[in-house]
Amino acid sequence: MNPTSEVFLKDIWDRIMEIYFKESQRIRDLKNHSKLQAGIMNYVRVAWRKGKTNWEQGRLHIDVYEPFSWSDDSYKFEAGEYIEELTDEQLTEEVFPALCERVDQLFRSEELGPRFFDYRFEVVFEYERDQSIITLHRNLLNEAKLQQLRRSLENFIQTKILSEPPVLPNEHDMFFFAQHLINPDMMKQEEAVIEPLIGRLSDKLNISQKRKNEWIRQYTSAFNTWAKEQFLPQHFDSSGDYGFDWILKEEKDRQSVDEGELDFFLYVALKVGFTESDTRKKYLDLAVKLGSQRAANYLKVGSGKFESVLRSERVECTNNDVTQLIEVRILSEEEAAYGEALDYIIDLLRKGFPKSYNLKLKSSQKHLLPLKKLAKSKLHQFFANALTYPELFPKIEEYADVVMEEYAWYGDVEPGEKSVMPGTYAVMGLGLYSESYFSLVCRYMELVDTEHQMVQDDYAEAFIEAHGLTAENVPVLVTILLGGNEEGKYVKNATIDDPELAGALVDVLKEKKDYERELVLYRLFKSADKIAGIARKSKPPLKEKLEQLLALWEQ
Repeated sequence: MNPTSEVFLKDIWDRIMEIYFKESQRIRDLKNHSKLQAGIMNYVRVAWRKGKTNWEQGRLHIDVYEPFSWSDDSYKFEAGEYIEELTDEQLTEEVFPALCERVDQLFRSEELGPRFFDYRFEVVFEYERDQSIITLHRNLLNEAKLQQLRRSLENFIQTKILSEPPVLPNEHDMFFFAQHLINPDMMKQEEAVIEPLIGRLSDKLNISQKRKNEWIRQYTSAFNTWAKEQFLPQHFDSSGDYGFDWILKEEKDRQSVDEGELDFFLYVALKVGFTESDTRKKYLDLAVKLGSQRAANYLKVGSGKFESVLRSERVECTNNDVTQLIEVRILSEEEAAYGEALDYIIDLLRKGFPKSYNLKLKSSQKHLLPLKKLAKSKLHQFFANALTYPELFPKIEEYADVVMEEYAWYGDVEPGEKSVMPGTYAVMGLGLYSESYFSLVCRYMELVDTEHQMVQDDYAEAFIEAHGLTAENVPVLVTILLGGNEEGKYVKNATIDDPELAGALVDVLKEKKDYERELVLYRLFKSADKIAGIARKSKPPLKEKLEQLLALWEQ
C-alpha cells in the first residue's frame, strides 16, 4: 500500500476506534437488553468534505449511525497535508478495501462486546473533489449472528405470542418484534404470515388498552418505515417538506412492480389506516398509480365485505370500510329517513364495520347540540338532526349501545382536542333531551378515556341547564363530573344551596375514593376554603351537610 494511503487509513481507523471505545462503554451500561436485538451498531460512514472556500480546508467526517438527510451529527476531524496527495486510484483500490477488511475483522469479533454489532453492517466511504465525489459502500453479514437471531425470534413467537394468556411479552421486546415484522431477513413479507401474529398479540393485549395502543403505534411505525424506505423509493421520488409527497418516476428510472410486494403494500396501507386514515388514502392512491386495481376498488367501494348501497324514497346511503366512511343523503327531511339511515348504520356496525368511521352528510337540516366544545362535523350534525325526532330516541340508544368503545375515536376530525369516543353525539344528545337515558350517560362517562378526551368537560353545565340540579339527579351529575378530564373546569351553574342537595351529594361521595371526592368537590366548589366559607354563613341543617362535605374533602 502506498505510504500516503497507509497514513490516511491509520488516521481513519484511530478516529473510528476512539469513537467505538466510547460507544462500547455506553452499550455495556445499557439495561433491558432484548434477545430480539443482535446488536446496535450497523453503519459507519467515513467522508472527506471539502472546505467551503477552498478544498484544502476540508475535514474528515465520521458517522457511526446512519444520518438523517436534514441533520449533521458527524464527528469532525482535521487531516494532514497528505490528503492532497491521495489519488482516486489509491482511494478505491487501497484505502477503501483495507478499511472494509479492518471493519469486517472487528465486526466478526467480540472485541467491543457481544451486543456492539448488529448482524448486518454497512461501510460507506465518500471523498469530495472540487468538481466530483467518490462514493463507495459495502455490506457485511454475520451469518452466525443472523441464525441466532432467527432462533431467538422463533422462540419469542412460540413462548410469548402464540402461548396462552396471561403470558405476555415485555414492552422492550415488542418494539423489536415490530421491527422484525418488516425485515425480510427475519420474516416473509406476506399478510398471511404477519397478520396472524399481529392479531394474536393484539387480542392478548386486550387486558391492557394502554399496552395495546402502544403495540399498535409500534407496528404502525414499522409499517410506515417499510413503505417509505423500502417500497416507495423503488417507484417514486420523494418531494415536499420532509419528503412526505411522492412523484412517480419516469418508466425508465423505476423498477418493475413486484406483485407480492404490491400486495404487501396494500396490506400495510390498511393496517396503517387504523390510526392514520390520511396515510392510508395516500398509500392507496400511490398503489393505483402503480396499476393496482384492488387499490382502486378499495377507494371506490371498500373491501366488499359489506353491502355498500341503500336507496329508498327517503334516503340514500353508501359505505366504504377501507376508507371508513359512511355517506348519507337525506332525500326527505322526516323521521322515517333518519330512522332508515340509523338502521343502515347499526346493521353495518353489528357486522363489524369500523367504529372509528367518519360520516358524510347531505341534508337541509343543520342542527347542532348545545355543547361548544363538540366539533361541528357532519357526524355531529347527523345525530343532532336525528335527535329532533323523539320517536327515534330508542333507536339512537340502540346505536350508542352498539358503537361505544373505550379508547376508540370517531374519524370525523383530525386527532386532537375535538376527537371523541364513538357514540358521543348520540349519548350526549339523549342525556340532554330525556331523563330516560341518564343510565346511558353514566355508562358512557364510566367508559370514556378521561386522559385523552376533554369535550365532556362542558357536559355538566349543559346537563344542569337542561334538567336543573335536584337530589334525584345528583348521582348522575357526580358520574358526569368524574367522567371529565382530570383537569376539568369549575361548573359555574352548580349551586348547592339546600340541605337535600347537599345531603344527596354527601351520600354519593361517601362511596367514592378520596381522589374522586376531591375532583367532584373541586369542580363544584373550587376549594375547601369556599365550602368552609359557605358553611359558616349557612344555617342548620345545610350547615351540617356542608361540613360533612368539607370533612370528606379533607380525609
